[in-house]
Amino acid sequence: MRFHFNSFRHESPRLFKNVRPVVKAQDTAAEITRASKSNLALAFFTLSRQRRRDMEMFYAFCRIVDDIADASDIPVEEKRRRLGLWREALADEFAGEPPLARPLRAIMLRYLIPRSYFEEIIAGVEMDLTPRGYQNFEELRAYCYRVASAVGLVSIEIFGYRNLACKDYAIDLGLALQLTNILRDVGEDFANGGRIYLPLDDLAQFGYTALDIADHAHDDRFLRLMNFEADRAVSFYEKAIAELPAEDRKSMVAAEIMRVVYWRILEKMRADNFHVYKKRYRLNTGGKLAAIARVLAGTTFRLPIAGVR
Repeated sequence: MRFHFNSFRHESPRLFKNVRPVVKAQDTAAEITRASKSNLALAFFTLSRQRRRDMEMFYAFCRIVDDIADASDIPVEEKRRRLGLWREALADEFAGEPPLARPLRAIMLRYLIPRSYFEEIIAGVEMDLTPRGYQNFEELRAYCYRVASAVGLVSIEIFGYRNLACKDYAIDLGLALQLTNILRDVGEDFANGGRIYLPLDDLAQFGYTALDIADHAHDDRFLRLMNFEADRAVSFYEKAIAELPAEDRKSMVAAEIMRVVYWRILEKMRADNFHVYKKRYRLNTGGKLAAIARVLAGTTFRLPIAGVR
């Protein structure tokens, strides 16, 4: 499962073991960011130079550990070893540590970011090493917190904020983005090792099964299930909007761009009856630019934050 930062699905090079020593760490991070073509990377332009460079470094870390977990050509035990090296590198320097570890530790010190946030991210991608179902939403929520909300908690430290309520905003926005990503990638995730992120209790509630996912069954059961899950995602978007402190709207512009982009993707899926088995939903360049313009205008002129209904 990709980050819906993260978490976002895209093609990116597996750079963990191929980073050239002669390439400077920041150049490597920028290279990973450019290669990702991520919506979040699109939002980096709103940051100051230092914060943008630090977000690129953090984003590179997220991509590297996620690519380790998703690599089809690496044995599970080797994946665990590599992720374990990253966990060790967060705590202290050692010979042969993963690429980019030192500048990542510098970011932790610069913004006084708890190491536990990064450890949660690693724990989240480790949950994908042995794909399993999530019985209910509370179990899924724990996974989403690790791979999305924890990413948001690191991000807001780099963005800078004044009101501690921003942490609640980051947590709930992360959940909303991850749930949107899960809905978009139902078929793709199942094709990748039989991964099912929709809560099993929810599938049972609507009489939809793993076999139906494998068969790409697009029927009334599926539509009721997907609308149910979409409503849950919307509830977290709404919570995030309510939790964003007025004094931190300007510093959270990058996060707000992500919110608008992914909310529009969710609405696009819903309006099209969730044909996620046949197509990949995304915003075109014009749609992304419109989202950016909306957020920037709202921040500049202090307009009310539009809801998601």
